[in-house]
Amino acid sequence: MTEPRRFDSLVWAGLLVFTLVCLALRDQAAWLVSYPTEWVIPITGFLDGLMDRFVERSSWFFNAVSAGLDWPMRGVRAVLHSLPWPVILTVLTFVAYAASGWKLALFSFLSLLYMVVVGYWAESMSSLALVVMSVPLAVLLGFAVGTLGYFSYGAQRVIVLILDLLQTIPAFAYLLPILLLFGFGPVVGLIASVLFAFPPMVRNTMLGLAGVSPEVIESGLMSGAKPSQLFWQVRVPSALKQILLGVNQATMAAFSMVIVASIIGGTSDIGWEVLQAMRKAQFGESLLAGIVIALMAMMMDRTSAAFALAEKAESSAGDSFLARHRYLVLAGVSSLVLIAAAQFVPFLKSYPQSWEFYPAELLNDGVNYIIVEYAGLIGLIKSLSFFYLMLPLKIGLEQTISPFSWGFEFTATRKTIYALLAVALTLAALYRLGTRAAITAAFLLIVVFFGLTKLPWPALICMAAYLGWQLGGMRLALTTVLGLLFLLLAGVWTPAMLSIYLCGIAVVLSFVIGSGIGILAAEFDSVSRFVRPINDTLQTMPLFVILIPFVMVFKIGEFTALLAVMAYAVVPAIRYAEHGLRNVSNDVIEPARAMGCTPWQLLWQVKMPLALPVLMLGLNQTIMYGIAMLVIAALVGTDGLGQQVYIGLGDGDFGVGMVAGIGMAIIAIVADRMTQAWSKSRREAFGMD
Repeated sequence: MTEPRRFDSLVWAGLLVFTLVCLALRDQAAWLVSYPTEWVIPITGFLDGLMDRFVERSSWFFNAVSAGLDWPMRGVRAVLHSLPWPVILTVLTFVAYAASGWKLALFSFLSLLYMVVVGYWAESMSSLALVVMSVPLAVLLGFAVGTLGYFSYGAQRVIVLILDLLQTIPAFAYLLPILLLFGFGPVVGLIASVLFAFPPMVRNTMLGLAGVSPEVIESGLMSGAKPSQLFWQVRVPSALKQILLGVNQATMAAFSMVIVASIIGGTSDIGWEVLQAMRKAQFGESLLAGIVIALMAMMMDRTSAAFALAEKAESSAGDSFLARHRYLVLAGVSSLVLIAAAQFVPFLKSYPQSWEFYPAELLNDGVNYIIVEYAGLIGLIKSLSFFYLMLPLKIGLEQTISPFSWGFEFTATRKTIYALLAVALTLAALYRLGTRAAITAAFLLIVVFFGLTKLPWPALICMAAYLGWQLGGMRLALTTVLGLLFLLLAGVWTPAMLSIYLCGIAVVLSFVIGSGIGILAAEFDSVSRFVRPINDTLQTMPLFVILIPFVMVFKIGEFTALLAVMAYAVVPAIRYAEHGLRNVSNDVIEPARAMGCTPWQLLWQVKMPLALPVLMLGLNQTIMYGIAMLVIAALVGTDGLGQQVYIGLGDGDFGVGMVAGIGMAIIAIVADRMTQAWSKSRREAFGMD
């Protein structure tokens, strides 16, 4: 063993001993496990007072902004509602065809037709109006901020920090200041959508401008371009593909805010339909409405991505206007014909209600049948998972094992046997797998016995700080310590540990299951084709809708929340695993095959090590998705920071909601930085950087 690794092992062993000492002293020094409330700094009160003063002094400005955005919002909605449904269907189908051909056109046509047939056309147009308004605003704001970040390194550092907060603080947390400043109404939903949608545009703008080749810049300078010409005629066109990808991501982010915007906007749109059905636990109704949002998001995603990735077609100088803009002309002519026809053909103007097909009751009956017929199996799965996996990790075997849960008492003799088994397993891991595996096994065995939420906070902070130092140096260690101290001093340490416990289980299970599916998808095209639409649906389906089937089957509780978080967080694990394995260079694969590697050896000894950095990025995104879903999961009765966010939102308590939101952002940022640092070290180890 090298000297640095020996030192690391000694430090980790020392931290484990320190943890056990703190646990041994917990009866004499309870503050080691439970941080005293009298030591908490009253941050929430300070934030409440700050926001109250800010609202008093600036309400006139925000009222003016609200009034300025209200009339164009109404105008866009009025236009979309006034046009006959075949007109919008035709225009968007032509746009899809121009972007990517007949397959996307057919998908768009059928998606829009679904909205008509199920009777959600008017609500869909209200949601589309929100997106039509929010995306251009988000794109313009994101482009301006991204350009500032590109030209100023100091501004870039501040911008990146703000973007990290905006993208990791739950949307419900920053709804509080928006509500206090703008009040309820459609404009508030619009502003919330813009704030959520513009960060991807900022990042892609900075990335695109930074990626412009120096040779291209030199050519522009040699041509005598002025600074403004150099920017608009050289840099922006060269970075256009990356910028358009930012537009694509901003569009998807805007769609993901449709339901949240409905909560504070109160408009009769598709998000409101989902919300109402969810409140009544109506699975069929919420699913049918949620599919509308998923279809709209997938349609816009595929169309905008196709435009972003398309190569610019060469056009002849002699081409007529009709040849250059034939799809636009066809869409315009078709629209005029349909508008005229709608004056004489009633069903073209308003789709008859008697023609609608709304199978909500069939879906509800199907779920009820599953609940009744498989009640025993459902109860068994829930009980086994809760008592044998979740509770031991939450509060430890020490408090979980009882005659009610496990059928016997956890006597002193049984505790001694567990301790001896833990020592034996740790020594076996040391002998067979090495020091790191032994330390990991020892830590997990301690967690299982005492519970994550019962571990001493000084030990956890020291462990996290040293892990940060190992992965990213002093800066990451300091960031980790400051973040965890905020959780401690703000009085949200216990809710934070509850969030980490639930999210941690969901992330591990999602990453293992998702990576397994991703490996199969990379090896078999048929699996990839089957999985892709499921991934698209899970990623674009409103998070509220994901909760409904789990609530109906497993009722309220932490197990239901776990399944909902997993359903959302498994998607990036699948995508990144497939992407990483499919993009391993053939220059490596072919020599391995020539050496006689079997498919199994090729996968595990060649592809997997080289794809590991990409898989780690998948882990990073799985963590981000899991944290994002925690707030939604709090609706089904979980404790933690997500519940604190809802308490703040429900009581109008800015301080409580923001402290909890910032706490979730801290967890997300620390996890993000650590996984990125680990991924970077793996890339460097394989010579990929």
